[in-house]
Amino acid sequence: MGSKWRKAKLALGLNLCLYVPKTLEESSSLSRRSNDAVSLSPVTVPRPTTPTPSSSGLRLPRSISISSSKKTCAICLTAMKAGQGHAIFTAECSHSFHFHCITTNVQHGNQICPVCRAKWNEVPLQIPNAKSKPIVRPRDDAWMTIPPRRSSQNQPSPRPERLRPVSMIFNNEPAVFNDDEALELQDRPAESTKPGGVSGKLEVKTYPEISEVVRSVSFKDFSVLINLKAPPVSSSSSSSSSRAPVDLVTVLDVSGSMAGTKLALLKRAMGFVIQNLGPFDRLSVISFSSTARRNFPLRLMTEAGKQEALQAVNSLVSNGGTNIAEGLMKGAKVLIERRFKNSVSSIVLLSDGQDTYTMTSPTGSNTKGADYKTLLPKEVNRIPVHAFGFGADHDASLMHSIAENSGGTFSFIESETVIQDAFAQCIGGLLSVMVQELRVKIECVHPVLKIGSVKAGSYRFDSRTGSIEVGDLYAEEERNFLVNLDVPVLDGVLDTMSLLKVGCVYRDPVTKETVDLSNSGEVKILRPVLEGRPVVSVEVDRQKIRLRAAEAISEARVLAERGDLTGAVSVLETCRGVLSETVSGRAGDALCVSLCAELKETQERMASRQVYESSGRAYVLAGLSSHSWQRATARGDMSDTTTMSYQTQSMVDMVNLSQTMTFGCPRASSNGNSSSNPNPSPSARRKLRQALTFPARPRAR
Repeated sequence: MGSKWRKAKLALGLNLCLYVPKTLEESSSLSRRSNDAVSLSPVTVPRPTTPTPSSSGLRLPRSISISSSKKTCAICLTAMKAGQGHAIFTAECSHSFHFHCITTNVQHGNQICPVCRAKWNEVPLQIPNAKSKPIVRPRDDAWMTIPPRRSSQNQPSPRPERLRPVSMIFNNEPAVFNDDEALELQDRPAESTKPGGVSGKLEVKTYPEISEVVRSVSFKDFSVLINLKAPPVSSSSSSSSSRAPVDLVTVLDVSGSMAGTKLALLKRAMGFVIQNLGPFDRLSVISFSSTARRNFPLRLMTEAGKQEALQAVNSLVSNGGTNIAEGLMKGAKVLIERRFKNSVSSIVLLSDGQDTYTMTSPTGSNTKGADYKTLLPKEVNRIPVHAFGFGADHDASLMHSIAENSGGTFSFIESETVIQDAFAQCIGGLLSVMVQELRVKIECVHPVLKIGSVKAGSYRFDSRTGSIEVGDLYAEEERNFLVNLDVPVLDGVLDTMSLLKVGCVYRDPVTKETVDLSNSGEVKILRPVLEGRPVVSVEVDRQKIRLRAAEAISEARVLAERGDLTGAVSVLETCRGVLSETVSGRAGDALCVSLCAELKETQERMASRQVYESSGRAYVLAGLSSHSWQRATARGDMSDTTTMSYQTQSMVDMVNLSQTMTFGCPRASSNGNSSSNPNPSPSARRKLRQALTFPARPRAR
């Protein structure tokens, strides 16, 4: 009977019911409270060490033995015996459950028996206990446990607080989302008021293509490189006080296709995100399937806030269709209607399917040429949406368009095992914003000069004002822009010629000050009478090949969408040959090597129409998103060298932290002690593991 019951539960996907565990104090007093029918914490069972994909989700541990469905709770799979401190609820259909297990299901709208699927007319209701204690995750899952925060001289001691009753979190949504938790700025340590913030100013460097041009010669499309680098996060103070706090809204797909391992690993990844947010950051959770729902309001990630956020995430269940539009609009609504604002705001959107409501025709087929901008509310166009396409069935064009129009990035999560690493890379950047509202001003110095073009990717260049709107930069993140202009023949006796002046203005998100670097640099070249030995800039050459590779990938994508995969592969192969003959290519430059590897991988993703539709399109769009914004995205293999070329140290540290966890638990060090140090020494830090194995696919013949 036990074996049959177990198979039935796996088929129904009931083994994925998640739990709200007790605090140690509650567990120790359990035997003394045999009549406690309103506990928020059902008994838990050991979780599997490694998720095993199956048709129904995570497999149950073999150690679980179920002798009879009447003696076992169908939700938590533990025995039901009278006198063990747990109330037992028997439904109209005669099936029995722990009272606290079934009330958790009912709170989230489930009024169907998990065993026979009969619809109940009478459902149990759990009354919040005013004396309930803070909820703590079990010790078998490090990301689902919030450890006590250590006190620090630079970090204020968190004020004592108690979790709000569960019913306050999962009640009906208000008409206006103005219930965000107030920012407790008075508790923050005093920040440095020196110009440029606690970690210094933005670095601005310029490089002319060559060091000199003979006076009697003109030079068409002469390139000048503008390199910007954000300051690092200060190491002298705690991470939460030396960076800008974040308002983060996660919009998560919980449609029927997310059932099983996908949803379990999504929850694990969200646990990692929650664990790494600071007490001044705020988080809101939106889930969507056929409709959208706000599962968790915008709340500070204090210890109590993290516990409630984990509880909200663990309540997610998968069912229904995919309504990305409603989910995104509700996520935007949280940020639009909030009463208070942190310095940094962002939306993280994840979906594994096609939008079956907004972007489809009445017959159910996808509409071609649909205006994806309609999914993005106008009020949120200045808040970046970082979109994650999950698996082979998501709408990569839709997700890329949403990200592109909002100023966010698009990442392709090909394997479900990579989701936590992809989230880790994203929040590693969001939690290290050091420059905001950056604007670069370019001005020609010599009266006969005129800017021809600016290679700025997705950043907008205003030719009227000569400015580039850059926006936010993460700590130590770089931006490179190529300015092209025509250098004329020089009349006169001057040995030098001034080409450009570069200035920058930005806001320091930590000190809230405006930093004005009006005279950041002036670009000059020599104008000798006779030709000497001009120095060719390696930096300019590297950026030229980066842009050339991105343009080739974009051109190949256009051909692939037209069905000309042969032409697309030819364009990529030609570009690889050109790159290998450049100065950087002959010198074995790391960037050039990684670009050639990316071009080759893109060729393989265009080997056939089937391969391109299943993974090629998403891989290409994630790559183009990375190049156009000059920001790391997840695509294919997370150890890919091209992805790492845009990674900042904060991203690398966060990904390392994610990868040094064994399914949520820190790896043991050589001396037997576990460690979760996010900044391991270079010798101790292991190499980024290969995040997935690219599936076998047919090769072009």
